[in-house]
Amino acid sequence: MIENALTLLGNFRIQDLLDIAIIAIMLSALLIWFKDRASRFVFLGVTVVGAIYLLARFFQLYLTTLVLQSFFAIVLFVLVVIFQEDLRRFFERVAIIGQFRRKSFAVKAFHESAEIIAQTAADLVRKKVGALIVIQGDDPLDRHLTGCNKLEGLLSQPLLESIFDPHSPGHDGAALIDGNRLMRFGCHLPLSANAAQHGNLGLRHTAALGLSERSDALCIVVSEERGTISLAKGERIAAIANASALRIELESFFAKRMPLKNPQPLLRWLKENPREKVLAIVLACILWVIFGYQRETVRRDFVVPIQYLNAPVEWVLEDPKVMEAKVMLMGPAQAFQLLHPDSLKIALDLKQLRPGAQEITLKREMVKAPSNLSVVGISPERIKVVTSRLLPQTVPIEVLTENAPPKGIAIQSITILPKEAQILIPRRLRGKRIRILTEPIDLSLLDVQKVFTPNLRYPADIQFAGGKTPLIRVVVKTKAPADTSPQP
Repeated sequence: MIENALTLLGNFRIQDLLDIAIIAIMLSALLIWFKDRASRFVFLGVTVVGAIYLLARFFQLYLTTLVLQSFFAIVLFVLVVIFQEDLRRFFERVAIIGQFRRKSFAVKAFHESAEIIAQTAADLVRKKVGALIVIQGDDPLDRHLTGCNKLEGLLSQPLLESIFDPHSPGHDGAALIDGNRLMRFGCHLPLSANAAQHGNLGLRHTAALGLSERSDALCIVVSEERGTISLAKGERIAAIANASALRIELESFFAKRMPLKNPQPLLRWLKENPREKVLAIVLACILWVIFGYQRETVRRDFVVPIQYLNAPVEWVLEDPKVMEAKVMLMGPAQAFQLLHPDSLKIALDLKQLRPGAQEITLKREMVKAPSNLSVVGISPERIKVVTSRLLPQTVPIEVLTENAPPKGIAIQSITILPKEAQILIPRRLRGKRIRILTEPIDLSLLDVQKVFTPNLRYPADIQFAGGKTPLIRVVVKTKAPADTSPQP
């Protein structure tokens, strides 16, 4: 056991530390997120099954591992259905990171907002007037609210009481407050599906609980029948004793959105939820030992293409030339799982190319392979390359035509510019006939077109002087055919 631990530490790399850190951060975010969620028990059950699977794999329990692998093949789809609302909230949170959407109103302003809301709720209780007030948190609420009327006015007690006046058209809906501004009124909220476990709740209480299940908003309900104030947050709803208790809750809520002291974000993050973070680090280490620890080294062979790079100008590689080689790689099995064989290449630099036949040694550093895989061999180790200097030659350009000209049109002449091309050819082609042709020119187009710029056809072994294919211009002159009919 001690030897295994020492071997593990001896093979530990910086990349492994980064690997564990990333997984630990993801796990801590997941644990913190589900800590206060109602669906956390389902998540806990799946986690227990996952732990059993890891133990079965570690102790090589074949049947248990096989059964649980089949289970995990479908559990992903089940989890998406179960946690669809939680996942939606999570990705909404990720989407607004860095957008600094928190309102920068002063400390005095949110104390005033808490006082206004608490006092208004107390007055509405005394008057036996029902109300539903939503205080926005960090989560976006647009997809949860329907039928809203925009207001965006400065929060005040008279404004808030006028909205919930029984004669007001929006008094049955909810008022949305963000910071020290009343943003909307008359809003309809989603109803809770778990209202029965909280007793006999009215419609406003059910709606407040429903929004608290879907977001981090704070919902205040004033019951016109019971004359009580209830507060819904974090999937729970409870009665509030009086306006003073409500004001304390509101100030605490505002303080979380706009802390009085603003410590360093990293330091604050490290201090929050330490138990979940420690558990996430332990779980990440366990997962790395089971899945990520690179215990054994394996060897695999790949057939890799050879790339000939930086060949000197006016030099050519004679055929046949070696286009592939076998490369032997060695490394951990996990590294091979992440390897894309198409990315493997042997880059052969031809800067120091000499004329004639020569042998080039294929070195390991020529192989473009991932850093966690080592090249242990290349076959063949040496390849033969035959090079020659390209010879200059001037070749006439021939015009190809197709189809007949339109009726009533005769061709007088065809002119091509330039008439010749300066090319470079390998030594083996010296003395042989080389033809450079234009793509066929369609003579049936002569009634609408007289000038053509066709592409060229030429052997693959030749190059044009200057490295660019010349631009060809073909001009066709036409005339009316002579009238050969007998005179009357």
